[in-house]
Parts: sequence; C-alpha cells; structure tokens
Amino acid sequence: MTSARIGRRVAVTGIGVVAPCGMGVDAFWNGLLAPPPVGRLREIEGWDPSPWFANPKESRRADRFQQIAMAAAAEALLASGDPLGDPARKGVLIATGVGGLHAIEDQVEIRLDKGDRRVSPFLVPMMMANAASAAVSMRYGWQGPCETITTACAASNHGIGYAANLIRWGKVDAMLAGGAESSVTLTAIAGFSNMTAMTSSGISRPFDVDRDGFVLAEAAAVLLLEELESARARGATIFGEILGAASTADAFHITAPSPGGVGAARCMEVALADAELSPADIAHVNAHGTSTPLNDAAEAEAITKVFGTPGPPVTSIKGVTGHSLGAAGAVEAVAVLLSMARRQLPPTAGTTTVDPAMSIDVVLAGPRDWEPGPTISNNFGFGGHNGTLVIGPPPA
Repeated sequence: MTSARIGRRVAVTGIGVVAPCGMGVDAFWNGLLAPPPVGRLREIEGWDPSPWFANPKESRRADRFQQIAMAAAAEALLASGDPLGDPARKGVLIATGVGGLHAIEDQVEIRLDKGDRRVSPFLVPMMMANAASAAVSMRYGWQGPCETITTACAASNHGIGYAANLIRWGKVDAMLAGGAESSVTLTAIAGFSNMTAMTSSGISRPFDVDRDGFVLAEAAAVLLLEELESARARGATIFGEILGAASTADAFHITAPSPGGVGAARCMEVALADAELSPADIAHVNAHGTSTPLNDAAEAEAITKVFGTPGPPVTSIKGVTGHSLGAAGAVEAVAVLLSMARRQLPPTAGTTTVDPAMSIDVVLAGPRDWEPGPTISNNFGFGGHNGTLVIGPPPA
C-alpha cells in the first residue's frame, strides 16, 4: 500500500453534521457531552429539509437520507469556502449502508394498497444508494469523481479513506466525503430486532458488562478534504489531517466478527503502516463500539492486541448518537476532529461498568482532557468489512 508520506498530504478544511444529538458542529458537540436519551431509536426531531432545496417539490423527490446529506455537505462547504480550481478536479463521495429505504418502504405500501400505477416515477432516483452523491455534485457543479461506497457500517469510513487517497495520488484536489443514513423504518426495526442486534433495554452501553445491542439511528456527516498546500495557500482553516487509512475483510461470517478480533487488529495495523506510525504514536482510539456483545468483545481484544494494556484512551459516541450504520464512520470522524479542537474526549455515555474481560481504557463518566494526537477511528460492517482511519490534529 502507498505510504501516507508518499504523495500529497490531505487536510480537512470543512465539517458538517446532522445528527439526533445536534444539527451543526456546535450543537453536535454539546450533544455528545449531554446525558444520553433512553429508547431504541435515535431520529432527528423536527427535521425540515426546506433550507437546502429550491422548493417543496424538489425536497419531496429526495429520500430523507439524501436530504440530510445535502444539509451536512452545505455546512462543510460553508465552513471551508469553496476550494479554488477546476471543478473537474473536485469530487463527491457520500457513502451509505442502505440508501433510500424510506422511499422503498413507502412505495411498496402504496403499490400494495393502491396498485402499480400509483407508484412514484421518482422511486428509482430516490431509492438508489448514489442519490446523495449525485445530488451534492449537481448542487455545487463538482465534476470530478462522484461515487458511493456501500460496505454496511464501514461505508463512510471507507469513503473518507478512499477520497483522501484520490487527493494523495493527485487524481483530484478536493473531495466532499462522508456518509448519510436514514433507515429508521418499521421493516428495518423489525429486521434488526428479530436478529437480536438491537437493544431490548433501550440503552446503548458500549463495552459495558450489561450491553445488549445497539440503538438504531439516522445521521449524516461530510468532510471537505483538500490538498494541504492548496488549503494553506488560500488561508483555509484546517481542522485536521487524514494521515492514513485501511480496508480489510474478515472473510469469516456475514454478521459476526472474526474470533479474537483478528480482522480488526489487522486493519488497524495496516492503517498504522499506511500513516507510517507505530502503536505508541496513537493518542486515542475512537471505537466502533456498537454495544453488541460480539462486536465490542472482538474490538476490545483487537485494541489490546495492537496497543497493549491499557493502551490509549478509548471512546465510543454511540451511547449518545446511536448507530447510524453507513454514516457512523463520518459522524465519528467529525467527533474526533472536534475532540482535537476542544482538547477533550467525550465520555462513552451509557457505560458504567466496563466488561471485566476487557483490558482497555474506556473514557467514562465525563469528558477527559487530553493533548490531541494521532487518532485511530474504527468501523466494522456486516459482511466482514473493516475500516480504519488515522486522523491527526492540524499540522504545524
């Protein structure tokens, strides 16, 4: 794999987020430090898409996951300012695990109740997984790569890593990269519940001895990535740097992680090599930490294999945000960057007693002050997909 120190460096110059705990970076950060809500679902209350669409008709022809992606992309671009240069060298990659599930479920119900002719002619462009990427590229006229990665809950982690590599390799100069997911529908809830992946207690408690499943959530987050020297030349605010990335497969089981976290450990090791860093250089691990028994156990074991005991401080924000599936990696990348800016690690909300079988340093009770340094951010998806980003603070 190409070294992070070969090729161009990648800066983060814009951040946008829409999440149940807060819309916009400031509200989102405050939400991460607030007491977590109770319940099996995390939805964006009072969502109004109208500020990001020309008229109500246009917004009605966009699935909810596309709507929230548009809002997150707009905030990221506003924070950054539009990078200079050829629009053919600026691209978009909005990942998702599912895509337009609301549109699919609504239109299936309409077909069953009212017949084939009542199905919307806009169903296909609403449900397709690439709808958000396409809409963002058209909105801003960015004509470079416009792609979508759909690797379940690792999707936006993979998407940010791939987008950063496009800049590193000189294929493009800037990318709007992130993820969007809005799959809190009756059928999805039933499916996740029947496979016992969702919590029955209504509490997400990553790494806790009493963890019993995840809270299903919707969210979108987008980063504006650009070549570091160009960002500096135009005076952009730099929130951080993408130092490295990795993508591996467990090749083990469609839903369960590989025993002992072998695949997750290997992914972290490959990401460290890509960033030309050693385990001792890592100051924080943002864990996937879904609050499911198998995932948390495997990830904790993987962290210990790579970093030793107790290793760097470990956080999971899913106790507050819930699990937004394909958007989780982008939402958590935003949390990492904000932790660096505010010099605090948010607590792993909902968790009170770390599973005694785990030997990791989970941040509990309240935020922990820290000296920002290179951070590992993990996400793992059904199908055995592993994704790891290495995110650094703003370079001197």
